[in-house]
Amino acid sequence: MYKLYSMQRSGNSYKVRLALALLNAPYCAVEIDILRGESRTPDFLAKNPSGQVPLLEVADGRYLAESNAILWYVAGGTSLAPESRIERAEALQWMFFEQHALEPNIGAAYFWLALVKGGRDLQTHALEDWMERGYAALQVMENHLKNEKYFAAGQLTVADIALYGYTHVADRCDYDLATFPAIRAWLRRIEQTPGFVAMDWRPDTEVEDAAGIAAEA
Repeated sequence: MYKLYSMQRSGNSYKVRLALALLNAPYCAVEIDILRGESRTPDFLAKNPSGQVPLLEVADGRYLAESNAILWYVAGGTSLAPESRIERAEALQWMFFEQHALEPNIGAAYFWLALVKGGRDLQTHALEDWMERGYAALQVMENHLKNEKYFAAGQLTVADIALYGYTHVADRCDYDLATFPAIRAWLRRIEQTPGFVAMDWRPDTEVEDAAGIAAEA
């Protein structure tokens, strides 16, 4: 069984939990609160030197970091991972887009405006750029979804899960999705998928050992 180190309110962590839920894959969840420094302890850094979540233990002592890499790992051999060469490349294209255009802007805005107390005041200088670039990314997605129901292979794939992670919380950090009807329809399609779970959903196999990890610092 996988052990997943993640933060409940992290969009990157949620991507992995959503994929595992859609695949009905059992795992043990370990809550790591990065706002409390739980990803910067010596114990955690020994598992992932970058000090980030999500982190998936795929075998005893073997760990996989980076949310989109984890998505490909857990989805391999399932309908969430396209089989043909071109469809795999198209899925990867959108996942790279998510990491360079969506996550650094909408993801950053969500972190500072929705999660960090006083974050808006701390990041006033960055907010305008996040808004401009985030809306530009949303427009690219909207244009694609005007003619397609999903982002690759004509069906739900890891590309959609990657993009859903932060798009679905855009309205919590100043973005207005009113002018993006295709995106709103796509969000609803994903949320109606059998096995879908919301960000605040917790698995039954949760392991509460983050406090122990922090205590080892």
